Amino acid sequence: MIRDFTSEKEKHNYFNRLNDEQKIEAFNEMIMDSASVVFLGGAGVSTESGIPDFRSKNGLYKKKEKLFSKYKPEYLLSYECLKKKPEIFFEYYRKNLDARKVEPNAARRKLAELEQSGRLTGIITQNIDGLHQKAGSINVQEIHGTIWKNHCISCNREYDSDFIFNYPETIPRCPVCGKIVRPDVTLYGEFLPQPAYQNAVDMIQFADFLIIGGTSLEVGSAAQLAHMYHGKYMVIINKGKTKMEGKADLVFHDSIGKILSEIG
Repeated sequence: MIRDFTSEKEKHNYFNRLNDEQKIEAFNEMIMDSASVVFLGGAGVSTESGIPDFRSKNGLYKKKEKLFSKYKPEYLLSYECLKKKPEIFFEYYRKNLDARKVEPNAARRKLAELEQSGRLTGIITQNIDGLHQKAGSINVQEIHGTIWKNHCISCNREYDSDFIFNYPETIPRCPVCGKIVRPDVTLYGEFLPQPAYQNAVDMIQFADFLIIGGTSLEVGSAAQLAHMYHGKYMVIINKGKTKMEGKADLVFHDSIGKILSEIG
């Protein structure tokens, strides 16, 4: 089904005419025809594990909680809130971002399988829940950090996720120096973790097939990475509309777990 095209327009028109079964067949052929396949994922990869996203109608930012009602959602997960109102920050963080008992879904298990078989180079994720690694993926670049690692803001000693979530007081403090222990999560007002982001840039630039899943590309970091991609194929899987659909070869407005489960 995959063939040489004389122009991007011819290629785009060809893939647009495929029916659902042919699109899955083409998806499989793209993987087999590519030397470096990279997956760029967002909150939609986690919602199928029961973790709410941020901005949808059922998202975290739409929750009405009396304790936090006078604050904007973005403020509650900001560096400013951590610094000026740490009690509020940690109350919100513990109530809403504890994913320790959540299990990987079909999409994540499939991505791990594709990596283990050598067909997927690696994963770039905006999610902080660590479920890709829990599913068995190895090369995972967490460009917004992770809940599974924490550190003291003063002495930099490292602590696991249980330290913050199980701490007996509202503000977790380092038992060595007494300063606040914070999650290794990128908060509003902070720069992205440079090693992970640079690794993600390298992966994108060397990829010849980019799969974008579970993201609308509204968040700047993911959008920037997607715009850096200039490889051979692009596939987008997202229930809602996603920016850059005009540049994609295949677009699936469907469950990411359902579509990936059909990949051989």
